[in-house]
Amino acid sequence: MASVKITVDRLQPGLHIRLPVKWNDHPFLFNSFKIKSEDQIKMIRHLGIEHVFINLNQSDTKPLPPNTEPSIEGVNKGDKQEMDAETKRLWEEKQERIEKLNAYRRRVINCEKEFERSLSQMRAVMNKIRSRPEKAIDEATALVSEIVDKLMSDDHVTLHLINSKSEFEDVYFHSLNVSVIAMMIGKAKGMSSEQLKELSFASLFHDIGKLKVPTTIVRKQVALTDPEKNYLKLHTKYGVELANNMDTFPDSAKKVIAQHHELSDGSGYPEGLKESEIDELSQIVSLANAYDNLCHPNIPSEQKIPYVALSHLYKNCKKHYNSDNLNLLIKFMGVYPPGTVVQLSNQMVGLVISVNSKAILFPNVLIYDPSVPRTQAPIIELEDKDIKIVNAILPNKLPDKVKEYLNPRSRISYFFDSDD
Repeated sequence: MASVKITVDRLQPGLHIRLPVKWNDHPFLFNSFKIKSEDQIKMIRHLGIEHVFINLNQSDTKPLPPNTEPSIEGVNKGDKQEMDAETKRLWEEKQERIEKLNAYRRRVINCEKEFERSLSQMRAVMNKIRSRPEKAIDEATALVSEIVDKLMSDDHVTLHLINSKSEFEDVYFHSLNVSVIAMMIGKAKGMSSEQLKELSFASLFHDIGKLKVPTTIVRKQVALTDPEKNYLKLHTKYGVELANNMDTFPDSAKKVIAQHHELSDGSGYPEGLKESEIDELSQIVSLANAYDNLCHPNIPSEQKIPYVALSHLYKNCKKHYNSDNLNLLIKFMGVYPPGTVVQLSNQMVGLVISVNSKAILFPNVLIYDPSVPRTQAPIIELEDKDIKIVNAILPNKLPDKVKEYLNPRSRISYFFDSDD
C-alpha cells in the first residue's frame, strides 16, 4: 500500500510514519519509524512539522480523526522548555552517533587498505613460487606473521565485509579468504600465536597445486567432465610435489595441501581418510575452503549468499566436517554473516557489513534509506537497538534501486581489525 499523507494532529502511537524532511533536519535516528510514545508526537510538532506520511501496512493502528489534538500554540511555556531540552538531548545523541559512524567508516577504510596490501603481497608470493621459491616462503612467512600479530593483539575482533578494489583474481582472493576464515576458527579454538601462523601459512598455500592444472579446467564456468574432475583432484598431489621442492617449506603446510579435501566421513580425497586420521590444521582449512567455495563457485548459478552457505554447511554437511570447527564458524560469523542482505523487524532492509566478537548475535547493518546519500547511510549496531533481523533476502529479489544502494557483492571477502 502506498503511503498516505496526514496532518500531525492525527498521529498516535503505533503508526508507522515517514518524516517529510531530510535526515539531517531532525534529531530522530531514522526518517521512517513506528511511533512508540506521545513524547515522540510532541517532538514532531515541536519541530514545526505539519504533516507526515504513514504506511498502514506497517502500522499497528489507524490515524486519529482530524483535530483531536491541541496545536503547538496550546503548549504551555514549561512544556515548551522541556521539549527544547529533549530536542537538544536528541540532537546531541544523534551527533554523537554520526561521529561514531564516521569513526567506524574510517576503521573500515583502513581495514580495506590492509586487505588490499595483503592481497598484493599474496600475489607477489605466488608469482615467485616457481622462479624464486625460497624468497616466496620468506615473504609468505612475513605476511602471515603480520596478520596473526594483528589478530592476536586484542580479544575483541571485528570481522568486516571488504569492498575490494582489485580485479577478480580467484586464486589470490580465495587463498586469503580461506586464511582469514581459518584463522578466525583457530583463534576461537584457543590456538597460540605460533599455531595460528602455521595455520595461516598452510591456508595461503593449500591450493598451490592448481598452478599445475590447466587454467581452462580451474576456471571453467560450466560443469566439469569426469576426466576434468579427476585432473583437478590431482592438485593435492601436485601441491605436495611443489612444496617438496622447497627446502624450508613447513611439514605442517604439506599435510594441509595433501588433506584439505579429506572429509570426516571418509568420502573425501585423495586417501578417503576419516576424521581421526585427518590432521587438525587440515580439518580447519577443509571447512574454511568449503565455505568460500560455496560463496564463490566456478558456476555462477550455483553461488550461495553467506547466510545460505552457512545454513547449507550446518544442515547438509555436518558429517563432512569437525563439529566443533563448524560450530565455531557459525558462532563467529553469526547466523547472518557479513555480506547478507537482511529484513529488519522495523520493516527496513539492510546489508550486514561486520560482526563483532563481543556481540556476535548483533551485527552491524548498513540501512537502505533513500532520503540519505549512500556515503552517509545509517549503520545500526543492533546490540544498541530494539531492532532484530527477521530473515535474509536474496539479492536478486531486491528492487534495482535498493540493490544499487546496498551494493551486495558477488565477491565476498573478509578481513578483521581489533578494537585496540
